[in-house]
Amino acid sequence: MTQQDPTTFTSARSTATGPTTSPTTGLPVVDLSLADGSANDRTRLHDTLRAAATEVGFFQLTGHGITRDERDALTGAMRAFFDLPEADRLSVSNLNSPHFRGYTRTGDERTGGSQDWRDQLDVGAELPPHVPGPGEPPYWWLEGPNQWPTALPELRTATLGWIDRLRGVAERLLHELLAAIGAKPDFYDYAFAGHPHLRLKLVRYPGTAPDGAGQGVGAHKDYGFITLLLQDSVGGLQVERADGSFLEVPPLEGAFVVNLGELLEVATDGYLKATSHRVVSPPGARERYSVPFFYNPRLDAHIEPLEFPHAHHAPGATQDPDNPLFAEFGRNELKGYLRSVPTHKMATDLQGRPIVVITKPN
Repeated sequence: MTQQDPTTFTSARSTATGPTTSPTTGLPVVDLSLADGSANDRTRLHDTLRAAATEVGFFQLTGHGITRDERDALTGAMRAFFDLPEADRLSVSNLNSPHFRGYTRTGDERTGGSQDWRDQLDVGAELPPHVPGPGEPPYWWLEGPNQWPTALPELRTATLGWIDRLRGVAERLLHELLAAIGAKPDFYDYAFAGHPHLRLKLVRYPGTAPDGAGQGVGAHKDYGFITLLLQDSVGGLQVERADGSFLEVPPLEGAFVVNLGELLEVATDGYLKATSHRVVSPPGARERYSVPFFYNPRLDAHIEPLEFPHAHHAPGATQDPDNPLFAEFGRNELKGYLRSVPTHKMATDLQGRPIVVITKPN
């Protein structure tokens, strides 16, 4: 990562056709619509994308084709959900779900062992429950149905429609990213065949916690491949720099904030970067809303090392003894949920089958 100004990330690669960074954040701006342009347009796209993915691991994505009306439909349904009486939200509590789907009350999730001051609704691809049998990996519990409040039927339509739309954007972005570093664009298509583990969170940050703690969500890296974040105008997202300090990422109208997950970093031996990030609670009682969408492979997908021309220049993936990463995606995902949702624990029944035990707080 090239750091020329202590307040911004600056891409080392720029073009004569204009800036590749946001004037407000310094994060690279990637225009995905250039993929439909001339040979020069595609070269510009790949240069900017390669720089963003290898030097920063975060960027703003424009030219994605998602319209304002589509964004408004999702955010309107999200705000309507959080405006429901608490009893309606708790009717779809994640304490009802062994699949880690549903509503989590403010403060009930953890990052780095500390309380996150936000509430959220976890949603994934709508699938029948896969209850693992003897000898099957316990991560299959992550596959199953969502929970929907009966008082808000439009939430299901808006949210599942969002998953379908962003799946297409993320798939295209991944293909262009792999092409940008000289790899086969379809190298990882096998990992997403069938039922990829597509998930999102509808998140509300209700302001500063009563004890004054500012952790909306603690510093972390995402586990999978690509995250596309829709955030409102309040701000609070911060990205970690190489020196350990954090850069504020104000929203860019119409753009998604994109970050790469740890599996891509490991698959490229550190050539592509997964960067730590966090959310600082908005001050006072001001609320912040966001929707992270996680583009992840099948739970049972084994992620093969990526073949690309500059693999010998890869610096090595980050090593964290407290967070070992596995080639099988589902093991990473289940590990993350068990860490962040302390009410859910894994056990085995008398037949040796993995089961989810849910402990309801007092």
